[in-house]
Amino acid sequence: MPDSKPAEQRPDRPALSYPFETVPAPGEVLQVAPGVTWMRMALPMQLNHINLWAIDDGDRWAVVDTGMRTDETLAAWRQLLAKGDDGRRVGRVFATHMHPDHVGMAGWLTRKFDCQLWMTKMEYLNCRVLAADTGREAPADAIRFYRRAGWGDAAIEDYRARFGKFGQFIHALPESYRRIRDGETVRIGDHDWRVIVGTGHSPEHACLHCPDLKLLISGDQVLPRISSNVSVHPTEPEADPLHDWLSSIEKIKAAVPDDVLVLPAHNEPFRGLHARLDHLAQGHHRSLARLLRSLDRPKRVIDVFGALFARAIDPADGSMQLGLASGESIANLNYLMNRGDVRREFDADGVAWFCRIAA
Repeated sequence: MPDSKPAEQRPDRPALSYPFETVPAPGEVLQVAPGVTWMRMALPMQLNHINLWAIDDGDRWAVVDTGMRTDETLAAWRQLLAKGDDGRRVGRVFATHMHPDHVGMAGWLTRKFDCQLWMTKMEYLNCRVLAADTGREAPADAIRFYRRAGWGDAAIEDYRARFGKFGQFIHALPESYRRIRDGETVRIGDHDWRVIVGTGHSPEHACLHCPDLKLLISGDQVLPRISSNVSVHPTEPEADPLHDWLSSIEKIKAAVPDDVLVLPAHNEPFRGLHARLDHLAQGHHRSLARLLRSLDRPKRVIDVFGALFARAIDPADGSMQLGLASGESIANLNYLMNRGDVRREFDADGVAWFCRIAA
């Protein structure tokens, strides 16, 4: 499902620089570097926009991310394509990862221009699996997963009603794709772009780094003002995505120089990559410390929201927000369990209770 990333509230957020005073309106473009343009599409949610990028690819354009499948996004794409000032068509579509705001229009674009989708293998295959769930009833394993987190009957029923709608937000993906791999160099137009894979937010998220232009298209892996959701999902309840996320922060910092202009999927392009990565890591470690302190007595997943989030999560708000909060809480709890700081026990109803292990 689409991400919902709560705004950070800490006063010690690093001072990043934002070189652009305006943002492009839907259906308009703004050049951010030679041969690289910025587009912005609306999203029908609290996080109300996504940034897309078009790269000069010789006689065509390479597009990075596509927007969610909505009537508003389709209208914006048609407006962009109708301009066609230089007569060039879309020649390649890159998707950083599988979430609908990034890949939702990829199938439409690749069919319209008879071009290829470039994507990592895990993202492509996971997207196909989730799209195939469209119209299915919620599986018993997923119900058990949320019962174990402490959800009540009303939240479970809301989840049942929402399950299987992923495919409504994306055009069907093409039946074939061009796989991109971590460390691979892809030539786009006159420049080389290196694929840097991050994990934690999604299975095999691809960032694109161009040393010549000093650009990093970061997708959701690095955002300037909000933190990407890092969650455990019902399909892999024992996963440790927070360990993967923290490792990816270190990997990107080592692989990409600090002098790049970061082109994120949300908010505005910014400078200050390394300071931002440091702040993201420090924020997660502060959250882990707060969570650990709160586990002086056993708590369920739904009991630890106050230790992790800047605002209250009300189960009455519906299963989407509750699901994001639960998934992120479980990611933190699994990390602490794997580190040996927390133990988990199940009661007679199958609900999980977590408690700090005494030093």
